[in-house]
Amino acid sequence: MTAPNTTLPAAIQATRHDFNSASAGRIHYYADTSASGRPLLLIHSINAAPSAIEMKPLFEHYRAQRPVYALDLPGFGHSDRSKRRYSPELFAGVIAEFLEQVVKVPVDVAAFSLGCEFAARATLQQPTLVTSLTLLSPTGFNLRGLPTGKAAERAYQFLSVPVVNDGLFSLLTTRASIKFFYNQAFVNGIPPELIDYAHATTHQPGAKYAPLYFLSGQLFTPQAGETLYSKLTVPVLVLYDRDPNIDFHELPDFLGRHPNWLAQRIVPTRGMPQWERPAETAAAMTHFWATRAA
Repeated sequence: MTAPNTTLPAAIQATRHDFNSASAGRIHYYADTSASGRPLLLIHSINAAPSAIEMKPLFEHYRAQRPVYALDLPGFGHSDRSKRRYSPELFAGVIAEFLEQVVKVPVDVAAFSLGCEFAARATLQQPTLVTSLTLLSPTGFNLRGLPTGKAAERAYQFLSVPVVNDGLFSLLTTRASIKFFYNQAFVNGIPPELIDYAHATTHQPGAKYAPLYFLSGQLFTPQAGETLYSKLTVPVLVLYDRDPNIDFHELPDFLGRHPNWLAQRIVPTRGMPQWERPAETAAAMTHFWATRAA
């Protein structure tokens, strides 16, 4: 187990805690429980440089209105970054443990990108503890194929060679690379704090371990629409527009077959509506809770 990180700053200025996951060790989270009401749990995405900072605008917006929690998923931020096998089951299991051990009451969950698949999987594990799901630019509605099974294992074996992964991860986590990838996700300028924090969090001990599983394709659930999303019975809101990695080609048909699902475009955005259009994103979420997830 990796030791608590003492050099990485806080992603969110809020009270910080750890809880011990049976499967993933020390898990860090931010919380503001000063307000009353149904809690909100925020789940970030998975890429080379994610952390709870991806959900910061929603944390700041709602912290005075209701209890809010934001996780650093295993392998990222201030959570344990041990060298282990990272999988969809591991991430979902941590979310489910957090709901059961820490929050303990029904919550609304808002997740981002690949984090949406983990949030959906955790909801299926703890259906009585999730009142609704808001999915921001969710993966799983794309025609683009991803390596799975043996192909993903072969990709990971290649990426796990130290000379390969050290070079690749170093390339992906330069300030220039981070700015390049964020530039694809914003219509307008990139908030400097996102670039600064992404650079800081990717230059911590153990930072490469979890992203290697992401880069090899092993963290995506094949046909997530049918294997995960279609099984959800709670109200679900999808907030999206354009995204450099997701075309949402399958979303309209899916919505037509699942009446508990709604979708709204947050325009113009390119994958991070919570940062580019925070007021519109929060307004859509608040309206959804008031009308469908009361």
